[in-house]
Amino acid sequence: MMTRLTATTPRWDVPGPAGIPLLGSALDLRRDLLGTLEKAHRRYGDVVRFSAGPRGLRIVMYAVFSPEGARQVLTGTGRRYTKGNLFYRETAAMFCDGILTSEGERWQRQKRFIQPLFTRSRVAGYVDVMAEETAALIDRWRASARHGGTVDAAEDMMRLTLAVIGRVLFGDDLNEATPTLRDAFPVISAHVLRRSQSPLRLPASWPTPANHRAGRAQRQLYEVVEDIIDRRRATTAAGRDEDLLSLLLRAREPDAVGADALDDAEVRDQVLVFLLAGHETTATALTFALHLLGRHPDVQQRVRVEAEKVLGAGNLTPTVERIAALTYTTQVVKEAMRLYPSAYGMGRQIPEEEVIDGYHLPPGADVFVSPWVTHRDPRIWEQPQRFDPDRFTAEQEKQRHRYAYLPFGGGPRACIGQYFSMLEATLATASIVRTFGLHAPAGPVALSTGITLRPAGSVPLTLAPQPLH
Repeated sequence: MMTRLTATTPRWDVPGPAGIPLLGSALDLRRDLLGTLEKAHRRYGDVVRFSAGPRGLRIVMYAVFSPEGARQVLTGTGRRYTKGNLFYRETAAMFCDGILTSEGERWQRQKRFIQPLFTRSRVAGYVDVMAEETAALIDRWRASARHGGTVDAAEDMMRLTLAVIGRVLFGDDLNEATPTLRDAFPVISAHVLRRSQSPLRLPASWPTPANHRAGRAQRQLYEVVEDIIDRRRATTAAGRDEDLLSLLLRAREPDAVGADALDDAEVRDQVLVFLLAGHETTATALTFALHLLGRHPDVQQRVRVEAEKVLGAGNLTPTVERIAALTYTTQVVKEAMRLYPSAYGMGRQIPEEEVIDGYHLPPGADVFVSPWVTHRDPRIWEQPQRFDPDRFTAEQEKQRHRYAYLPFGGGPRACIGQYFSMLEATLATASIVRTFGLHAPAGPVALSTGITLRPAGSVPLTLAPQPLH
């Protein structure tokens, strides 16, 4: 049974699993992070203490599962809550110091440069790219559909979102760079998670096989990005290009004295974050939206009817207004992200003592908010394992705690590209379902927990052509 506080005085004895001698919960967290978090929530409640590793090298983490606890952690800023924990330090070691991991004045400065690039009016200008790349994917799938063939949704959604962010970022389809980007991100992601969970971390400079793999992937990724940046500088100087990279290179800090711009390293670091967040997270949302629709033909038909009504037989040009009218499809995407949130966990460090959900947490505590668990709390979500897009009608959303649903995080560090991601995922889902019938095989999809959540292998979809009405 879940432990519940009955006293109003905050307690110091945060409950949690003892694990095994010497290693604590290290093996459980490594073997099945998501399952271990779920079990701990059911047994111990909304704040759980995990320890991993032998004394002297032990990592202690406090998992926070309630919406109100998530709100407190994610809205805390400045000296109270930072990204100084081990996970973000390891992420920064591989991706440097972009807006995802930077802190304090550096983060605020970067946000002032980047925020204008993701306004709703600016993002609206990217809808044509989203529509063109989705149409190209649909054309590639038609041959498979004619023969009732099977495609890999995970692979193809990763290619789709990478093509979109590549064109939006660089004004190029990135075909030459796609293999490197597709191969490097999973290696780096797994390396970051492994080191952030390990009590004993050998220096990154030591020539271990794991360090060699991660270092090689990092070098390849940096070379691709820096080469693209170098090529873009010539056209950017003339002010002709409007891709995100050109805008970033030309950006000047608002109200700054003089011509304050991002330096070369800062530009590279932001591009790396845009690439990671701009394709992996949306690809995961799309993959699972299509997988779930392939398992639920009744929901799929509702999406198809809406798509045919709003988007027509393929002759209408998609616009922000038409995508906004895809209300049920949007609910489907949101429900897919509830069940499979790309950002399955978000960490912070508390420099000073804090009380969260009735428990004292000590200075320096590493705190972990878990959308994966919060999105499955039966106190919030009736039959939480069930796929039900009607949870996200406007009326239902108004009745829930703001932080009961947090696929893009929350507070001042919420994902800056969430509007972009939702537009892309909603448009692609509607366009694909309007064109094809989808069938997904029974059984769970194996998951990989790195920097983001993603399928661990292929996600097969059988296609059938749909007549246009």
